[in-house]
Amino acid sequence: MLSDAVLMETPSEWAAACEVQQRFMRFGPGIETLDYSARCRQMQKLGGDFYDFAPLPGNRLALAIGDASGKGLAAALMISNVQSSLRTAAFFAGQNLAAAIEAVNRQVWGSSLADRYATLFYGVFDKASRTLRYVNAGHHAPMVLRRDGSVTWLETGGAPVGMFPDWSYEEGAIQLDPGDMVIAYTDGVVESADADGEEWGVEGFQNAVRESCAEWADDMVDGIFAAMDDFSGGRQADDATVLAMRVQ
Repeated sequence: MLSDAVLMETPSEWAAACEVQQRFMRFGPGIETLDYSARCRQMQKLGGDFYDFAPLPGNRLALAIGDASGKGLAAALMISNVQSSLRTAAFFAGQNLAAAIEAVNRQVWGSSLADRYATLFYGVFDKASRTLRYVNAGHHAPMVLRRDGSVTWLETGGAPVGMFPDWSYEEGAIQLDPGDMVIAYTDGVVESADADGEEWGVEGFQNAVRESCAEWADDMVDGIFAAMDDFSGGRQADDATVLAMRVQ
């Protein structure tokens, strides 16, 4: 098996690869009734996390977050495959989100090593109906914080992509009202640990969301990272990504 050094020998090649990966994580034009933000903090120059926002015809917005198994270059190659496959599959599958993820799964499984896979959450928000349709492929369930303080978790979907060659995914849907916020995250957020090795966990993440009282997506993302760092003392053992979308 080739080492990372053989695959990419010069600093300029690393810099080019990093630039390409960062270009995949940029915001496109949005929808006027949505406020959204995300941040990916990687352990190395190349990482295995990604997020994406992409406008779709008919006043719709696609959002995605994913996390590849492993770290470093191998994880970066895997997650780049996932993201590029998702963009292509979403275009051809149209409004059939389950079919799009099934296509991504087949592509990733066919081009990856046996022990490589990625968790993925993919959703499409429709402005007219204020409905978020989604597929959760083995990812930590995103949290929907309602304006009344109640919480819903977005769990419907199936296995991580690349884990099984033929998997039928299920699509979920949720109605969102003005003031509701969707918050998604990757492993590195909840697995951050303090000096004693205790993990922050989903409970710590949920408490940070509730205590932030953030009205804007960018403030929510900043608040979660700040609370995570307060707990862990700034220690980070894995790539960490947070995505937030608020309906206005």
